[in-house]
Amino acid sequence: MPRSLPLATYRLQLTSRFTFDDAAAVVPYLAELGITHVYASPFMWARGGSTHGYDVINHAALNPDLGGEDGFARLSQALARTNLGLILDFVPNHMAVNGADNAWWLDVLEWGPASPYAPFFDIDWTRIPHRPQPGVLLPLLGRPYAEALAAGEIDLRFDPHDGSFSAWYVDHRLPIAPQYYAGILRRIAGWVQSRDATLAAALRALAHERADTPEHARALKTALAQLSGAADLIQSGLRAHRPDRQQPGAAATLHRLLERQNYRLAHWQLASSNINYRRFFDINNLAALRVEYLPAFEAIHPLALQLISEGRLHGLRLDHIDGLWDPDQYCARLQDAIACAQPGGSEPFYAVVEKILEPNESLPPFPGVAGTTGYEWLNAISRVLIEPQGLAPLAQTWREFTGEQRVFAEILIEAKRYVIANLLASEFTTLVQLLVRIAAGHCGTRDFAPPRLRDALEAFVLQFPIYRTYIAADRVSEADRRVITETIAAARGQETQDQEIFAFLEALLTLDLIAPGRRTHSRRRVLQFVGKLQQLTGPLMAKSLEDTAFYRDHAILALNEVGGRPDAGALSPSQFHESMAERASNWPHGLTATATHDTKRGEDARMRLLALSELAPDWAAAAPEWHRLNVNLAHSTCGSRAPSLAHEYLFYEALLGAWPSDKIDATLTDRMQAFMLKAAREGKQQTSWLNPNPEYERALQAFVAAALEPGSAFLAAARPLADRIARLGALNSLSQLSLKAMMPGVPDFYQGSEFWDLSLVDPDNRRPIDFTARAGTLAQVEAIVDWEKLAHSWQDGVIKLALTHYLLHIRRQYQQLFEAGDYRPILVNGPHQDHVIAFARIHAGNAVIVAVGRRFAQLTDGGRRWPRASDWNAELDITGFDQIEILAPTSAPVVQARLSALFQTIPVAILRAEVRQ
Repeated sequence: MPRSLPLATYRLQLTSRFTFDDAAAVVPYLAELGITHVYASPFMWARGGSTHGYDVINHAALNPDLGGEDGFARLSQALARTNLGLILDFVPNHMAVNGADNAWWLDVLEWGPASPYAPFFDIDWTRIPHRPQPGVLLPLLGRPYAEALAAGEIDLRFDPHDGSFSAWYVDHRLPIAPQYYAGILRRIAGWVQSRDATLAAALRALAHERADTPEHARALKTALAQLSGAADLIQSGLRAHRPDRQQPGAAATLHRLLERQNYRLAHWQLASSNINYRRFFDINNLAALRVEYLPAFEAIHPLALQLISEGRLHGLRLDHIDGLWDPDQYCARLQDAIACAQPGGSEPFYAVVEKILEPNESLPPFPGVAGTTGYEWLNAISRVLIEPQGLAPLAQTWREFTGEQRVFAEILIEAKRYVIANLLASEFTTLVQLLVRIAAGHCGTRDFAPPRLRDALEAFVLQFPIYRTYIAADRVSEADRRVITETIAAARGQETQDQEIFAFLEALLTLDLIAPGRRTHSRRRVLQFVGKLQQLTGPLMAKSLEDTAFYRDHAILALNEVGGRPDAGALSPSQFHESMAERASNWPHGLTATATHDTKRGEDARMRLLALSELAPDWAAAAPEWHRLNVNLAHSTCGSRAPSLAHEYLFYEALLGAWPSDKIDATLTDRMQAFMLKAAREGKQQTSWLNPNPEYERALQAFVAAALEPGSAFLAAARPLADRIARLGALNSLSQLSLKAMMPGVPDFYQGSEFWDLSLVDPDNRRPIDFTARAGTLAQVEAIVDWEKLAHSWQDGVIKLALTHYLLHIRRQYQQLFEAGDYRPILVNGPHQDHVIAFARIHAGNAVIVAVGRRFAQLTDGGRRWPRASDWNAELDITGFDQIEILAPTSAPVVQARLSALFQTIPVAILRAEVRQ
């Protein structure tokens, strides 16, 4: 059996082009590299053609696009042969809906609130105005409903296989409620009468059958399906519902039928303001699940639990934990279910949560959770490697280039206002209406006008600094109470006229409003409001920060990363050590990521951009010069410049991160054009996903293509700085890799990142990986490791593969130390002490000492050459250790802990020692 606790994980993105069998073929290579657990993207049955697996339609079956059960069996066998474990990215928060493939959602559309699956989804059935019966709004149409109806785009069809009627819009199936079959059958019978009197009589008879329960409906559908040879005539008989010149009343007939259904069709642009089911963020085709509802919880987990009981699944990554009503309750339930499913005597099951922690925020102690997927540690590594003295100059260059004078906090507030108004307006309106009802029923608040309540709630969420709190009926932590109190204070400062409302809002959000001894008319409404607000603040922050503000402010692009902020600043080595010691004590087994499928750029592209902080004066000179060289490539669209100065600046930065080691060709141009288009739409200023501006987008694409034209003066001018940035970035990357592998936590490797990862944002980071070439290179590296040669040819990335293999070998060799070891900072003395981070991992008297370099520009002539051993003038204070030996990557004997001896080839040194008693 594989070990339950991973030593190193490797993320594989499974798709129809990279299936279970393809993953199985990669397993021997991963085992040889030093990986202990494959960490797979979601592989439950997803929508056909899915490129990511998060659009699950059936949690109880394996994805047939990936090879189904047979393919998974072969992957399980390959993992068992190499004793590797498997971690699944599990999706408890949402399912793919609409289309024609989610049986639960189709049942909800057919039966409405009476469907047994209706409580699985978070639907406010009463939210559709001017409608006599409950319904769910489906914003599917490409134009207003009346236009789509008149154009015949909504088509009523008969399915002869199951005897059902459905309206169809493109590939969206919209089941007709069976109790309305009678009217359809009578109309068909009238049309069929002259063609087949026997069939007409049968249809009229069936029109009198009951269809008000699922059992009766199944009987009616079965009878319809069994009408011999009737399918074509029934289908033709639906002409009374098909608008055309021969059927002038058909549109009205179809409209009356659709109005009686459990749904209402609408233009897709109405989603943000009118949608009445909770989504994953603002994605209409991903409906949120209510896993707090026990039948829903029990319905989505059986297959995962079965794989656990069979010993074929060894860990879970729980996607978007902040979307759940009560993550703590969910984790406790899941832990109990896993305990029942695991074979007797098994070790604790490994689980991590996808949770984005803001700076200075701690992960709540969710039951059975080993930690997060590691975004906070990605950013900690970046912040300790960045040059703090370069941050202010970089911000100044940004301001001078673009004219943008606002600080990032102001840009984020503006982004939040946009998201509330344009993407999550329906969710926010629901909260305001609930708040008004609570205030109206609470003693002393009857004079709070709805607009004032709305303004106060908006002021609160605009100032809310984290993704969410975790308050429940029986739980208000001190951390949650503190963040609410601080946010209320910040909101009060913006809205000074409504102090009583803020006092009321604070009491509501902390549940003091329903505390013992306090009078309130509705405990249920208060808990509902707080729960729904907690489910809103996460999507609001994600869409505002990650998907908007990060694409508007490009001053310090390296820190514009998931879980980070460009105004977070640098970490000193002492601050880094403090956070690592705390992690070793509290969360030693969470993942440490440096790249994921969601990061904004590849891990090595990010390390290049960090180097700009060391070359801030050079960048301040280069950016305006490149602008001058490309000034004639810009266009004027609707009175504005295209690209905007902000987008031009972003293009130059992103290009430095992605600059290839060989030549710039059409492939890079295509990638940069796709990136810039996505960035512009995410920024939501000149263009957006909701309202694309084709003219601006064409001008932006043309600018990128012209700037990257081979032989351009711009490329010639940019290459010297790009080469220096690439070298400094490579050195940063080796330090990043070493920190990730050696510090507390479980290092997680994104597919392909064992070579230089210069990807842009997805889908660029999901390009196919040549694992055959990697396996061949690893075999050569294992045969003989010549670090000096690898350093000389650093551009090919083999040095990173070799260092990865070496570090993971050390983790296996000293696994107890890395699983349970303490963390101790190592002092560095000498003129270059600020250029080194050193620490020891200690367990049972044994130690592994780690030293890595940082801020390399001063030691490399500004990135113009690789550092030499003689460049390093500092030494480690290792007086508390005995029996010291160098493990690698240098073969020099240790006479003293001088960095000139340790950093002979690359600025990484790993030593083994015994702790002096």
